[in-house]
Amino acid sequence: MRFSKRVVKRIMAVIFSSLFAILITGCASIVNGQNQPVSVSTGQVKGAACALQNNKGKWYVPNTPGSVTVQRSYQDLHVACEKKGYTPADQKVASKTKGMAFGNVLFGGVIGAGVDMADGAAYDYPNEINLNLQKA
Repeated sequence: MRFSKRVVKRIMAVIFSSLFAILITGCASIVNGQNQPVSVSTGQVKGAACALQNNKGKWYVPNTPGSVTVQRSYQDLHVACEKKGYTPADQKVASKTKGMAFGNVLFGGVIGAGVDMADGAAYDYPNEINLNLQKA
């Protein structure tokens, strides 16, 4: 079976386009995405309102314990909770680089790793955050 030059060119274009798309798309972006659900609790104190913030945005948990989906970032996540009758509490939650971000250099190339770092997909926060509120 022989293909015409035109058909061969189309096949090669599809192959190279597919490879290029793979290289510019980060592995972590595909696997886990840019967003992450986190749960927030305030120990024995229920019903506190919490705000979570990083350079990608601000999110709220109106009533603890509760969950919210945040956008991943290289920056730490600042969590602040308050409830009437209690001293407000705040905490910085560290952003950690995921192991797959390093593997991405091998499989997705430098471009893929750069994409994951830029959009936050290369980073992770703890799934559960706990702040203890004290009586005022």
